[in-house]
Amino acid sequence: MQAPVLVLNANFEPINVCTTRRAIGLILAGKAAMVVNGRGYIHTVSQAFPRPSVIRLERMIHRPRPRVKLTRREIFRRDNYTCQYCGRRTPMLTVDHVLPRHLGGKHTWTNVVTACPACNHRKG
Repeated sequence: MQAPVLVLNANFEPINVCTTRRAIGLILAGKAAMVVNGRGYIHTVSQAFPRPSVIRLERMIHRPRPRVKLTRREIFRRDNYTCQYCGRRTPMLTVDHVLPRHLGGKHTWTNVVTACPACNHRKG
């Protein structure tokens, strides 16, 4: 009863893993439906229940997406370690504010890009 069961949201998006015991409880309460029976049956005195390996919740659960922090590493990762002005991949990248901060630009995802030192210097 401790085997892992994949829990899908109502739109079939994977959201969690629970135990077989919890999955059967959700199914019997009408909160979930079995999608895949991949592990045989659970036998009781009077019945046999299919053992679920994947269940889908009947109602949509809205989970907040984890926010990615605005760090140099994440900016480089987002821009694929490529200068956004000339398209070159170089190990020496800088973070450039498209609208400079001294002109009112913010330090936000939409205002920062990766730039090679030559392009960043040329931009001024």
